[in-house]
Amino acid sequence: MSNELNQDLVVGLDAGGTRTRAVLATAGDGRPLGEGVAGPGNALTVPVPQLTEQLAESVGRAVPERARGRVVAVAGGFAGATGASPDEPGRLNALAALTAALGGLGIATETVGIHSDIEAAFASAPGAPADGLALVAGTGAVAARIAERRCAATVDGDGWLLGDDGSGFWIGRSAVRAALRMADGRGRPTALAAAVGRALGLPEEALPYEADVLPYGTNAPRHEKDGAASGKWSRAQREAFRMHLLPAVMAQPPVRLARLAPLVAEAARRDDAVAGAILDEAAGQLTDTVRALEPRPGERIVATGGLLGPEGPLTAPLTSRLRALGLTLDQVPDGCPGAVALARLAHEGHG
Repeated sequence: MSNELNQDLVVGLDAGGTRTRAVLATAGDGRPLGEGVAGPGNALTVPVPQLTEQLAESVGRAVPERARGRVVAVAGGFAGATGASPDEPGRLNALAALTAALGGLGIATETVGIHSDIEAAFASAPGAPADGLALVAGTGAVAARIAERRCAATVDGDGWLLGDDGSGFWIGRSAVRAALRMADGRGRPTALAAAVGRALGLPEEALPYEADVLPYGTNAPRHEKDGAASGKWSRAQREAFRMHLLPAVMAQPPVRLARLAPLVAEAARRDDAVAGAILDEAAGQLTDTVRALEPRPGERIVATGGLLGPEGPLTAPLTSRLRALGLTLDQVPDGCPGAVALARLAHEGHG
């Protein structure tokens, strides 16, 4: 390792809504040498001082102090930096934070590239392609048409308040909504009520009894179906559920609802119809997002994000929908390989 650190090095960053990951690699062949992980790195929603800290922590862990003078290029893919203009606020925030973080670490490279997370994800595909379509579906959701390694058109990526349809946040919020609708009598029974309640720390006595929801998929209370004795979820318990659930949700940043998405995937695997409908609608939302880019049959679409990996809950339903459009998903694990590729290209004068 010590000899490898004596050659020219590059750093690639994947800064998303949940974590920031940095990879140190050789400039010559892109071989990874080190990695560091820190907290959220969305360039629009994370204040610049905090973003600077996250970047400094991740890069500091990836790059040993003795190697920092060998770094010749740094490139980062940032959530929230989706605009094509270099004057877009997210890109400006990312540049300010990354420049400050590198300066604090003693990394003096003049080659610093700011890209959107979706540009970095697209470049992670084999051969670091320059043109095509990309889709990111993790905490947030965004699709883009990439031309010459830059976003030429973007669909969604509008954040938890205005968009990110079909994202992890969208799924998590839908789970809470389903739980509340079950509690107040407007929605179908679902195992998500108890699962969400436990995840948010609600008292056990406020949660619905297992007997209040039949085996996954039937969506009819047992006491209504066969008259068997059960612990019917009383109105008082429902009110207690709501009373505890709402403050628990409001006490945390809204985007953290994305952490509930795995509960929906698990319930759907066990044939809970409400959870299955949420995932089905999420896949439909992402399909609409891609369709808005007017894809051509056979066009390459690179996809990444926790919802679209090999075990991702939306991989199968989305793949089926995109196949009908003549598209095939080309999955990549994250944007770090692409960020490394973009840093290497910039160092070579091709970025």
